[in-house]
Amino acid sequence: MKSLLKIFAIASTMIASPSVAQLDPDVVQLQNDALTDELAFEITEGLTTEIGPRQGGTEAEARARTWSVKKLTDLGFANVRIEKFMMPTWVRGTETAVITTPFPQKLTITALGNSGSTGADGLEAEVVFFPTLGALAAVPDGSLKGKIAFVSHQMKRSQDGSSYGAFGRVRFFGPNIAAQKGASAMVIRSVGTAYRRTPHTGNTNFSARVTPIPAAALSIPDSENLRRMIERSNEPVRMKLVLTPQDIGQQESGNVIAEVPGSDPSLPMILIACHLDSWDLGTGAIDDGAGCGIITSAAHRIMNSGTKPKRTIRLLWAGAEEVGIWGGKDYAVVHKDAPHAIAMESDFGADRVWRVEFNFPEAAKATQDKVITNLAPLGIGHNPSITAGGGADVRPIIGAQNLAIVDLQQDGTRYFDLHHTPDDTLDKIDPEQLRQNVAAWTTTLSIIANSDVDFTMPAKE
Repeated sequence: MKSLLKIFAIASTMIASPSVAQLDPDVVQLQNDALTDELAFEITEGLTTEIGPRQGGTEAEARARTWSVKKLTDLGFANVRIEKFMMPTWVRGTETAVITTPFPQKLTITALGNSGSTGADGLEAEVVFFPTLGALAAVPDGSLKGKIAFVSHQMKRSQDGSSYGAFGRVRFFGPNIAAQKGASAMVIRSVGTAYRRTPHTGNTNFSARVTPIPAAALSIPDSENLRRMIERSNEPVRMKLVLTPQDIGQQESGNVIAEVPGSDPSLPMILIACHLDSWDLGTGAIDDGAGCGIITSAAHRIMNSGTKPKRTIRLLWAGAEEVGIWGGKDYAVVHKDAPHAIAMESDFGADRVWRVEFNFPEAAKATQDKVITNLAPLGIGHNPSITAGGGADVRPIIGAQNLAIVDLQQDGTRYFDLHHTPDDTLDKIDPEQLRQNVAAWTTTLSIIANSDVDFTMPAKE
């Protein structure tokens, strides 16, 4: 009942204070044209076909940067360049898991980024099951010596992707905790939602005082099978695990930058971002080839609209996001003194945008209302109680400069079926939904890049 009253209260506020913004005919025309877009798919198709997987710090990511510079240059963007940086690099090796007793069979598994190695001969040990990360954290330090910790969870699909923050902790912190408890290795239920034998990779992190242990994700069907084995057996379930990843030291990565120059250099720029790298299991279509296609097509439409935008629009195709947000961090350092007004990012797949969120100063209220009004024909709503937070690659510069933010939230219902898996491939892109994204981004950019209001955020307390 309380939640219903809250909804009614928000609705009453919106009725009492209606937006005075009207549909802008020029924006509507750009939006309608964008609904026929082909460029975003072309970019995603080209990147996934000609480059494929492109993990940060690898030769494939370097080829992706070269490909991107040519593509952006051919499209007519200005100041196209690579800004290189160095980063620690981890690469996977052999990865197998076999239950040796009491129910011998193979399991489908993939190593987590930064996993330690078992060595070529692997290790065999008893598997100890924990239904949650909290249950693992509760056992005494050293109590899992010589054991393989296995942690499950109950992640579910959600439109806004909020379940990832809640259950991703199993991957983010679980292996570090297991190492502190003395475990020889750790396996987790994949942080995903697909009942397919496609395990989800992704980074884990070990503190400086903890020696990394072998750590891997089981596909969801295999993790549930392992849980049934443990519950059914009257004797210990033992696993033979072979993981042979390597840390290959500092390697070169880089950000690809391009711009649509504005007509008024005195106005701080709009930064729009995606990330160029991907995990190595799939071809990085939804994460994040589509994001690069979306932002680039929208900026290209503004550039070719016949009227130069007031503000420069800078594109950031960030490097090495998956393995540590290295590109976003480097961008914030290199461009700490460059004036920015607003930051945006597309990095949640290619399904339709369903909600817009803002973190704007009061002075930009009319611009915000104009964006909301002109996005409505695309079926995009706005909840004033939700504040935009920005994507991973732009958060460092947002934090450094306290920037205004727009988030165009994509439907994440099926995103974690595909995220960080071998199934992240081009065939998962719905061209119609992709075009709706381009229309939403074109609409928003055409308004904010032509606004001369002061987007300066109030100083943080």
